Amino acid sequence: MKIRLTSILLLLLSVLTLQASNKYKVLIENHHSKNVKIVETDSLWIKVQIPENALYRFHKDSQWQQNGSNMAGFYSAVNADHILYIKHPDGKIEEARLIVKRQRVLSVWFWVSASLFLLSLIWLIVRYFKYRFSVERLDLELRLQKTTERMIEQRQSYEAKLAERLPKEEVEELKVQGKSKRYKMVTVLFSDVSGFSKLTSKDNPDKLVDDLDKFFYKFDQTVKKYNIQKIKTVGDTYMCAGGIPKKNRTNPIEVVLAALEMQQYIDGLKSKYPDSENRIWGLRIGIHTGPVFAGKEGLKKQSFDIWGETVNIASRMESSGEIGKTNISGNTYELIRDYFICNYHGKMPVKYRGDVDMYFIEGFRPNLSINKQGFIPNEDFYIKLAFIRFDDLEEKVMDLLERQLPDNLAYHNLKHTIDVVTQVELIGRQEKISERDMLILKTAALFHDTGFTRGYKDHELLGIQIAREVLPRFHYNEEQIEAISDLIYATKLPPKPKNKLEMIICDADLDYLGRADFIPVSETLFRELVEHKFIEDDYDKWNQIQIKFIESHQYFTDTAKRLRDVNKKKQLENIRKQLKK
Repeated sequence: MKIRLTSILLLLLSVLTLQASNKYKVLIENHHSKNVKIVETDSLWIKVQIPENALYRFHKDSQWQQNGSNMAGFYSAVNADHILYIKHPDGKIEEARLIVKRQRVLSVWFWVSASLFLLSLIWLIVRYFKYRFSVERLDLELRLQKTTERMIEQRQSYEAKLAERLPKEEVEELKVQGKSKRYKMVTVLFSDVSGFSKLTSKDNPDKLVDDLDKFFYKFDQTVKKYNIQKIKTVGDTYMCAGGIPKKNRTNPIEVVLAALEMQQYIDGLKSKYPDSENRIWGLRIGIHTGPVFAGKEGLKKQSFDIWGETVNIASRMESSGEIGKTNISGNTYELIRDYFICNYHGKMPVKYRGDVDMYFIEGFRPNLSINKQGFIPNEDFYIKLAFIRFDDLEEKVMDLLERQLPDNLAYHNLKHTIDVVTQVELIGRQEKISERDMLILKTAALFHDTGFTRGYKDHELLGIQIAREVLPRFHYNEEQIEAISDLIYATKLPPKPKNKLEMIICDADLDYLGRADFIPVSETLFRELVEHKFIEDDYDKWNQIQIKFIESHQYFTDTAKRLRDVNKKKQLENIRKQLKK
């Protein structure tokens, strides 16, 4: 293509040269006589118009000539001078000097050729730059491909290293969310050990430094106990945050619990120094709740860092507090005031935010503390805290069921689990069970059908397995988990409850038998059992099975008997009518 285009350009250039060199124009300059008029021609034959009846000659010695047309003609070389002698009728002789010059004349074909040449040249330049651009683009694509391949290899290597060092759930979370993430509700704690700067003036600083190490070790144990994330320690300052990396609703309460434990520990540590001069230990704590950005740093040793306005306010809370007290913001106060006694002590100005209320925590509320003294939380406190954790647990389990339950479960779906959780609470309130038992009962109802996410047969046992995996992360103890497992297994048909809680969950699980929507609900169960090949696809046989089951079934609690027995008998009559048809 390049050779062909170059040949065309050379041909056009030759045509241009030819058109420009073969055409000339004769220019005659007349310097002396105004009576001589020049007639231009396309050749080197020169014609000059002279006055009427005048004679002319081109050489001084030649004879005079006369032309009837008043024209004098002669051949001339290019770039030559001539003297034209003119003799007028009155005898006067005049000389006219004629200068012949060759002038290049550009023809129409020259301009056509020039235009074609210029267009071809422009086209060639455009093609050249397109070619250069294509080459550069190809080079960039190759470089990009190599870079991408290298990045993929690095990512795969990074993920492999993550898999070696982190749990599978955290690895998947990092893949989806990247390094940083915004958390809507995080409680940040700053603590400062006062008096540490005086260690250099004491006789036995080694013991005090050792106690400081023990203090931070105790703090590490405490934050781990409440699922609080340690952020960092700088000198005698300790920073941690609740609500990361796992979101929860309980982090304001748990961080305050950790703060109170640390204050109690530091008070016990100070008592080791009988000399009042040596009692330099004191702990100042500041707490604030709000949104933060958090991200993991490092590969071999993963650590969290957080940033945002919440962190700054928490730090200001600590610096604005008093030794031996825990200073919290108005945000945190609104979230924990039902559990702790708090005293308002002023406002703190914050740039771009205004004034922030500050409260000192004085202890637990009397009804939630042992002997109503406000120092140690009682069982009621932990039950109330457990119900808040239950909200987080419920959200997690509902998400599990929504994502992993098979689509062909027409009856044992998310709605059924919600119905059972609602019914166990309704029946349990009527049966006047304790809050402790209510927590266990609602948790069992929440997990009783989770086994369907792993299999249809023996789903009760699979549900128990899932509960045992999940519940320890929500602070359920072994005794509670065992009771929950028994309740889940009690839902296996036919129901054979052994205590009141099992009676309640069995009645709640079969609550639909006495409801007005029994017929449509039973049809969903029929479709599900047919889908899983547990019964034949015969509706009459299904109705016979239902009649037999309902006739032998009985509700166990007084509440269920009062609410559902009458409707259950009506539904039984409706099924019998369908069979007769």
